[in-house]
Amino acid sequence: MHEAGRRLGTLLRAGDLIVLTGPLGAGKTTLTRGIGEGLGIRGPVTSPTFVLARTHPSLVGGAPLVHVDAYRLGSALELDDLDIDFAGSVVVVEWGEGLLDGVSESRLEIVVERPTGSSDGAGLGDDVSEEPTEPRILTVSARGPRWQGIDLSVLGADDPGPELH
Repeated sequence: MHEAGRRLGTLLRAGDLIVLTGPLGAGKTTLTRGIGEGLGIRGPVTSPTFVLARTHPSLVGGAPLVHVDAYRLGSALELDDLDIDFAGSVVVVEWGEGLLDGVSESRLEIVVERPTGSSDGAGLGDDVSEEPTEPRILTVSARGPRWQGIDLSVLGADDPGPELH
């Protein structure tokens, strides 16, 4: 997951929006940590569950990463109250499905699946070394003109790694 995120991070620029969906412990934050590494941001990237959003400035003159955990948000209005700079940042929103419909015509929607029989997330934390090695399936939907003609197969990491759909 981390490597897939790192690869994706190298493709991203200011104004990009990524919406991550998947169960608890699926690897959404690990994917985001990799995106941050690919972007060259100041870290560490940890789950923003309790603060709702964290901004990580770039160390290489690129766009900052805004990492949002929308799990506790009840509506798009609450997301709007966070006053996120969508145009000037790369924004990754965990649990954001259905909350971002009017924000941008272009976005990547990534569903992270943990196949039956894989870890239930026990033992997962913010330390990359704790990531389980069970396979993950990434279903990527590219929406809008930004992603036309962009080869997203770069997300598929060498085995073992996430399977890309």
